Amino acid sequence: MRSTILFLASALLCASLSHATETAPRNIQVGPRPYFLVDDMRPGPLKTRLNSEQCRERPFRATAFSIGHRGAPLQFPEHTRESYLAAARMGAGILECDVTFTKDKELVCRHAQNDLHTTTNILLRPELAAKCTRPFTPASFDAEGTLLTPASAECRSSDITLAEFKTLRGKMDAFNPAARTAEEYTGGTAPWRTDLYAGPSSGTLMTHAESIALFTQLGVKMMPELKAPVVPMPFEGFSREDYARKLIEEYRRAGVGPAEVFPQSFSLEAILFWIHSYPEYGRQAVHIEDAKLPAELPTRADLDALAEKGVRIWAPPMWALLSSANGELVPSQTARDAKAAGLTLIPWALERSGVLAASTGGPFHQSVADIVHARGNEGITMEALDVLGRQIGVQGVFSDWPGTVTYYANCFEL
Repeated sequence: MRSTILFLASALLCASLSHATETAPRNIQVGPRPYFLVDDMRPGPLKTRLNSEQCRERPFRATAFSIGHRGAPLQFPEHTRESYLAAARMGAGILECDVTFTKDKELVCRHAQNDLHTTTNILLRPELAAKCTRPFTPASFDAEGTLLTPASAECRSSDITLAEFKTLRGKMDAFNPAARTAEEYTGGTAPWRTDLYAGPSSGTLMTHAESIALFTQLGVKMMPELKAPVVPMPFEGFSREDYARKLIEEYRRAGVGPAEVFPQSFSLEAILFWIHSYPEYGRQAVHIEDAKLPAELPTRADLDALAEKGVRIWAPPMWALLSSANGELVPSQTARDAKAAGLTLIPWALERSGVLAASTGGPFHQSVADIVHARGNEGITMEALDVLGRQIGVQGVFSDWPGTVTYYANCFEL
């Protein structure tokens, strides 16, 4: 009996330790999706290469070309421990923590300061939902059942303390605009995603410091993004400079060297602050492009000016680097201009457009919607990736399902 108790205690201890201490995956697994995408490609040299035995049957390795965009949010709730572990298992050599702050000015991983109502279960926690900037308001309908006003809510990380934040569970980023109850509002997950990994025992939220510790254990590089505050700054004495400084200082306190970190922001002011105040980290600072339409993209002169200010890495949406000619995907003029300006490129975000076969690819493929529609298959994902990887020569690619990029990068030894 005593030996049985000792055995069970030992097993429980091992299980506890295995959860607490992660190590870099030695057996990278890309899963079936890359094979599906390759099989769905049109015939040609690229498909032949990707379908060759040296690509399909090789042992895969982690690669910094594969960047986990919020982890692996195609199937796992974004910026959760489970999402990060899935991305690392799929060979992502860099993981992203989007950084914002709580009421007590602690840094946490969330895509936006005001997304808790769509990415967590906060509305199902009455004591915390009551603290939201805008509590849940149900949808309204006319007598015929036509939607008049959609359901709404706004819950910010700055509405609650870090201790309260840590009691929440992450869910897939979605909401139901026709919801009459908070429970209905938390639904709405796109049919090409899944709620399978968003149960009560998963969706573990992360502080920025916890992400640093986890990423260190996983042996990956780190790409934090300083998110724009939605609260007036300074926030209770916490200035924008304090915010940008705190992000870098958490890496320094953890003993993480600048070569392991790619701090990023849409704010050029933040990028320049890092370049001048933390030059060793600023060398790898990533300026994210916020253009929504082709007319908003920077000109060659704009890109030259960025480089002259010390910006080395530019991260545009992937559509900005893609164009079409004679029915083929090709590098865009913006891609050529950025390369000529000496900028390193990291586009975002592959695998974020859902089903391509019956669509024009949404905003992430807007510059090549005609080709996406004409192809009518999912395999065009690999064609786009090849233009980015070999024709343009980007440094890496953000992806919602890093296994796809890992497969491609291993095949071409990027």
